[in-house]
Amino acid sequence: MTTSPLMQDQKPGAARREGHPGIALAVIAACQLMVVLDATIVNIALPHIQGALKFSTTDLTWVVSAYTLTFGGLLLLGGRAGDILGRRRVFTTGILLFTAASLLGGFAQEPWQLLAARALQGVGGAIASPTSLALITTTFPEGPERNRAFGVFAAVSAGGGAIGLLAGGMLTEWLDWRWVLFVNVPIGLLIVLVTPLYISESERHPGRFDIAGAMTSTLGMASLVYGFIRAAEEGWRDSPTIASFGAAVVLLVAFALIESRAGEPITPLRMFADRNRSGTYVIMLSLAAAMFGMFFFIVLFVQNVLQYTPIEAGLAFLPITVAIVAGAGLSQRFLPVLGPKPFMVVGSSLVALGLGWLTFIDPGSSYVSGVLGPMLLFGFGMGLNFVTLTLTAVSGVAPHEAGAASGLLNAMQQVGGSLGLSILTTVFGTASREEAEKQVADFMATASAEQKAEFARTHQLPAPWSHEVLSHGISTAFIPAVGMAVLALLIATLVVRVRRSDLEALSGTAGPAAG
Repeated sequence: MTTSPLMQDQKPGAARREGHPGIALAVIAACQLMVVLDATIVNIALPHIQGALKFSTTDLTWVVSAYTLTFGGLLLLGGRAGDILGRRRVFTTGILLFTAASLLGGFAQEPWQLLAARALQGVGGAIASPTSLALITTTFPEGPERNRAFGVFAAVSAGGGAIGLLAGGMLTEWLDWRWVLFVNVPIGLLIVLVTPLYISESERHPGRFDIAGAMTSTLGMASLVYGFIRAAEEGWRDSPTIASFGAAVVLLVAFALIESRAGEPITPLRMFADRNRSGTYVIMLSLAAAMFGMFFFIVLFVQNVLQYTPIEAGLAFLPITVAIVAGAGLSQRFLPVLGPKPFMVVGSSLVALGLGWLTFIDPGSSYVSGVLGPMLLFGFGMGLNFVTLTLTAVSGVAPHEAGAASGLLNAMQQVGGSLGLSILTTVFGTASREEAEKQVADFMATASAEQKAEFARTHQLPAPWSHEVLSHGISTAFIPAVGMAVLALLIATLVVRVRRSDLEALSGTAGPAAG
């Protein structure tokens, strides 16, 4: 029996068709796009999901949060798994799990079935996403080539949310809400089939899994988010609300203690020793908290107040995708010259201005006057930040810890998004209840007998009173979102520094890293 020269020369785990970095990057980016857009693709379909599966308004929030919480909470474990077991293997496993969960979610007949599938999607995403970013560090050499790859990856990460809204609108209007989940199945299977052809397996590093750290962090954040969502409907004195916050404190303190004592923690505390990297994590947490809320509430506004169809609502978000890509391209080009700080400062400032503009939204606001301008400012600012934050987070990290570093950045994005959405929802709920009391009084004084009879039956205010309630809640919710963006701006201004070694690494002129 003879073996071909090609088979003899090929290393174990090597890609079957090496020398195609463009295709390898396309596979990695496709995975990230699928995982990231799934955080928003269901948003436009939420009214249809609510009607089909009989969700309450409060429980409907969990269709988003069930995904983002398991995704963000287990990202660190996913990154660690790639370091220990091999990134290509873990990457493929995550995609398969994500694909299977999408199929199950599409067939859901009860609310709990959909929530379970969404949580399982988050687990699959948590396994695949950090390994996809880490695969870039092992596939592309440091310098301009890796910068370009990170630019593509960051643009996909940043624009995925807006693309998800557009795709969700088209699928919901043209087919059915279930297709926002079914669409992942053929894409996931194609990625699984192509991955071994163009992506090589990474070196495996011995280590242990920090299961206790992963569980306490995920459950702690879930308790914290549930507390905010519960408070939005039941108030701050509600016993389950207080118990949820208490459980969150206990679990998150336990997580901190576990990480400080573990031999191989899921969150190596030395990752925070570098002030630029620490600042990057806080900036990502803050901006993601504002971003998820912005998408969620603007979707409500354009569909319920402006009366856009699902596909019109999706198209309304197309300009933000263009702005994000433009910002990402600009930062990628000039990062080697200027370093990360200017882009973080300017980007965070634009995000804060865009969110501040949205606090003036009201029922009389049109798409052009009240939505488009703020979205363009917000999108361009986020584009400037995403490439910058991604590169800074993994800069100077040892190869065997690339998965942990990238996983922590992604975790900040997803956990920040879940936490931010829950906080903004709490503010929205409180402001809406107060405004509703005023609008009900006005309605009862001016409405016709037929309108009053319908209100007695449904307990739902008709337009224009309902538009006043929704708009007031949304505009008020954007006030803490501005505070989140201002926090990111302060960190970028006061914490992040420009260092010559960073500029040399970004331009590809630095010498070999020690160790």
